[in-house]
Amino acid sequence: MGVNLSKGGRISLNKEAPGLKKVLIGLGWDTNTSDTGVEFDLDASVFLLNEQNKVQSDRDFVFYNNLTSSDGSVNHTGDNRTGEGDGDDESIKVDLNKISSYIKDISIVVTIHDAVARRQNFGMVRNAFIRLVNDETGKEIARFDLEEDFSTETALLFGRLYFKDNEWKFNAVGTGYKEGLEGFCKLYGLSI
Repeated sequence: MGVNLSKGGRISLNKEAPGLKKVLIGLGWDTNTSDTGVEFDLDASVFLLNEQNKVQSDRDFVFYNNLTSSDGSVNHTGDNRTGEGDGDDESIKVDLNKISSYIKDISIVVTIHDAVARRQNFGMVRNAFIRLVNDETGKEIARFDLEEDFSTETALLFGRLYFKDNEWKFNAVGTGYKEGLEGFCKLYGLSI
């Protein structure tokens, strides 16, 4: 079992998984029974950011309509529209050796599709987590369970991989936002 992180916790991938080349980022959640009359659809997205904390091109925004980053280093395995069952609901694969040198941060975001119209928020979601797994060995490196109540937020920054001091590290963030995916796109320099 890997390191259990709390909000704000950080690890060095070099220290926790020496020689790591391929990372599977597993994301999971369960939804409460909704009285809004509409099913939940949570979506994982990844923003590959440069030193200015911006995406360099639209292809550095990986989500259900763009499954692979411009350099081929990040692959979204596809949209799970129900979130049913145990384990990872959506997964992102990262090949650390393929990441372009201008990428300094890989932010992993989960949003509720059409949250405002559906009257849904992350207060209706439970058991949310992000975990890092060595994709070659299957060994879990780290896990962060988001236990906070996000009763008004429609988007969450689960965590981020970032390059600092010549190595990749992971930060368990767990910060909620009310502006949904559109807010993240604006924050990271995408026009929608």
